[in-house]
Amino acid sequence: MLDRAERCDYKALVQRFRRRPLRVTRVFPSSPLYFVTFCTHNRMACLARNDVHAAFILFGHRAERTFNVAVGRYVIMPDHVHLFVRGSSNFILGRWIGQLKQALARAADLSRAKTQVWQEGFFDHLLRSDESYSQKWNYVFENPVRAGLVKSPSDWPYQGEMVYIDHA
Repeated sequence: MLDRAERCDYKALVQRFRRRPLRVTRVFPSSPLYFVTFCTHNRMACLARNDVHAAFILFGHRAERTFNVAVGRYVIMPDHVHLFVRGSSNFILGRWIGQLKQALARAADLSRAKTQVWQEGFFDHLLRSDESYSQKWNYVFENPVRAGLVKSPSDWPYQGEMVYIDHA
């Protein structure tokens, strides 16, 4: 847990780097592909539900139609979400993830909870090659099996692909 001074430093850092670092634009002039993971606070198991899954799909389709943001493959685990996302040149990943977290919290009826719903921030990795995309997807796809939730990855009902993304 961050103390007050560390939280202030973190917020200052976030405000300072709201946009993609300039080097990203030089290396990936078009729309980069991100692998993203975000978790519930204290790993609270509240996400692997039909209503949360439906809200995730609705949010992803709306993002595609309205903002040209493509959500590719994803897996919703009980306490975290993995997804691949690609946006246009003005796409701000942090803001978008924040809005997604809000939508999922509303769907899980946690938006008015007296406790913190989400772990602060998220993990993102900029994919640099098709091999990296394939490796990350294989790892994510097997996640429900490793967690002992299903015997086969395709049996997990809270996963899918909204937009086909064929390469990093």
